[in-house]
Amino acid sequence: MSLSKRPSKSVSAARGAVLVVGMRWIDRLIGLVSTLILARLLVPEDFGIVAMASVVVGLIDTLLDLGVGSALIQNRDAGREDFDTAWTMRVIQALGAALILWFAAPLAAEYFRDPRVVDVIRVMALAMLIGGFENIGIVAFQKNMEFGSDFRFFFFRRLAGFIVTISLAFWLHSYWAMVIGALAGRSAGVGLSFWMHDFRPRLSFSRFRKLWSFSQWVLIRNLGVYGQNQLDKFLVGRRTDATTMGAYTLADEVAAMPTTELLAPLGRVLFPVFVKAADDAEKLRAVFCKAIGVQSLLALPAGVGLALVARDAVLVLLGDKWLIAVPFLQVLALMSIFGALSHSSAYLLLSLGKVRLQAWLAWMQLALLALLVLVLFPQSDALGIAYARLLTSASGLLIIVGLVLRYVEAIRLSDFLRHTWRPLLATGIMALGLSILPRPEGLPQIVQLAQLVICGAGLYGLTILALWRAVGCAEGAEAYLLEQTGLKDRLLRWMRVSQ
Repeated sequence: MSLSKRPSKSVSAARGAVLVVGMRWIDRLIGLVSTLILARLLVPEDFGIVAMASVVVGLIDTLLDLGVGSALIQNRDAGREDFDTAWTMRVIQALGAALILWFAAPLAAEYFRDPRVVDVIRVMALAMLIGGFENIGIVAFQKNMEFGSDFRFFFFRRLAGFIVTISLAFWLHSYWAMVIGALAGRSAGVGLSFWMHDFRPRLSFSRFRKLWSFSQWVLIRNLGVYGQNQLDKFLVGRRTDATTMGAYTLADEVAAMPTTELLAPLGRVLFPVFVKAADDAEKLRAVFCKAIGVQSLLALPAGVGLALVARDAVLVLLGDKWLIAVPFLQVLALMSIFGALSHSSAYLLLSLGKVRLQAWLAWMQLALLALLVLVLFPQSDALGIAYARLLTSASGLLIIVGLVLRYVEAIRLSDFLRHTWRPLLATGIMALGLSILPRPEGLPQIVQLAQLVICGAGLYGLTILALWRAVGCAEGAEAYLLEQTGLKDRLLRWMRVSQ
């Protein structure tokens, strides 16, 4: 399979986006089912121990992550030597990270005041080392927009980890089910990568300087992003206990599902599309506007809706023992909206080589979060830290929009406003409707949750369609999604008849 293979003309970027999002949601469904089963079999303390180890492992991984995958995608002429060098750099990264984690594990356990963290970190270090040997050739799936192959790789890797994790959870009823499951997923990923792509990497440093010129800023950016996403967990783990840490971490994961996890797959499509359109200002603007429209249309109601039904969702999906997570989920669901709405802007700047700007933005957000939780409110509890993340995320969205307007001449403020006002208004109406919706007493909890979800989705959908009709059924996110689902022509005929 050639690294320079071009996608078939029958697979457009638009259809590819729908395909990737749909496939990603199948993947996320497995993750959701896994989380719900584990939440019933395990206790918040189990999740907390794994979360404590994970933030340490993630930090070391990010410290050595050179972003070679992004460098290969951004380089339109990447060839054999570029891929070989990228794979060599990734192997060295994995080896270095594993060694650091092995010896740093006791220090992490002392920081979190929980000796169980030591063995968990060391097993995770082994998983990271194994994962470093993954075939770099699979980056070509995303680079060449081979969406089906890209999905199958991640799906089967996730499935392997899911089967092992759930099987061990039923048997052990211990946090070790998650740890060993992650190890199994990494191992399966290495085997799958060589089975699905015939590229065979070799040790090479011939393109090191070229890759490093791009990767050094990816590394700096990733460190800032990791800090702003994980500093809260470092502090929650230190200031509270494993139970609170587990509730906070699971709330963060659940909060991301309807927003970030829905829209993150678009990035795998948008990045190569933006790279290909970088020299065509109008095409770049059109793709970007459609992307921010779709993101607003989906992320706003999903995040606000989850915040409004948080208590009902926790009781139905996780059980009474997880009620401690409700206030965290309410705040973090709102926070995830801002992160989701930043995706298009972030990938646009990355595709244009503005990775240095992204690095500065990430560190600005990290500095703001640190100022809030370490200087201004040093005694803040887990909920206070969650509110600090919400403020930081909102500020980051405003800054990255400003960067796009400053450095991308084709994009104007009116583009943002024109493609977001309808979702904003419809989400506000949905929130108002749910807040005054009567809740009959005596109904089963699952019925109450279903009532809220159906009413909220129905009210939002009807409002969006009414606003779209009011502007003459203009081209945009609504038209795009209806067209991809095959409903656009039928709905337009119905609207004409009803006039």
